[in-house]
Amino acid sequence: MVSSNGIKDWSGNTILITGGGSGIGLAFAKRMLNDGNRVILVGRRKQLLEHVKCENKGFEIIVGDVATEESRIQLAKTVIELYPDVNIIINNAGIQREIKMEKESQSPWKTTQSEVDINLCGPIHLSMLFMDHLMKKPNAAIGFVTSGLAFVPHVKFPIYAATKSALHSYCWSLREQLKPFNIKVLEIVPPAIHTDLNPELAKIGMDLQVFCDSVYERLKNGEQEVGYGFSQNGIDSFKQSYLGPFQSLNKNVHD
Repeated sequence: MVSSNGIKDWSGNTILITGGGSGIGLAFAKRMLNDGNRVILVGRRKQLLEHVKCENKGFEIIVGDVATEESRIQLAKTVIELYPDVNIIINNAGIQREIKMEKESQSPWKTTQSEVDINLCGPIHLSMLFMDHLMKKPNAAIGFVTSGLAFVPHVKFPIYAATKSALHSYCWSLREQLKPFNIKVLEIVPPAIHTDLNPELAKIGMDLQVFCDSVYERLKNGEQEVGYGFSQNGIDSFKQSYLGPFQSLNKNVHD
């Protein structure tokens, strides 16, 4: 229920990827494009998106922000109008801040709020905004990029880890709620990886291409919840402890 029966046809789709101009988003986007999908990259940096499009023929780009309610509403409206065939949404955009909590009282709340909005509110809201549209599409899916820190938080990144833990929980609930419908819920769970999300963690992180090759192959084999190494251990341990209680608690949810 939680980790199988995902999408097996990874060609001929129209796929939207937020935060698609670099890192994990771009790495998966290239693989999806090569498999014959139409891929739309969303990001805040127009110059970066244009560069990526120039270097990789075939990408579509939209300059958009997932940080506010208004910008998310506009993004969904634009995507549906320009690309009515869109059937897969990948929520990848995210930020990670190293925080010393004893000093946070000196920072404006809007800084922390922005991290929560981008990492958690954005993906949840976008999944709601596209729900009616995806209900009408074949081979539909909503994907979320969470983190191994959802299971074992790194104390230097307390807000980031908390948002990813909450997003993991949302994935389980959303997947179960959508079981009677045609929309699959995918969760990609990275460990520390060599990307520009956090230069310090990148020093100890694994190779981005190795991670994406492994995860994408498993997604194409129909898995819905996929990690690697440390993060896969988190998935497995969490599932071992909580899948049974989750099933018991929600056994009558579709009655």
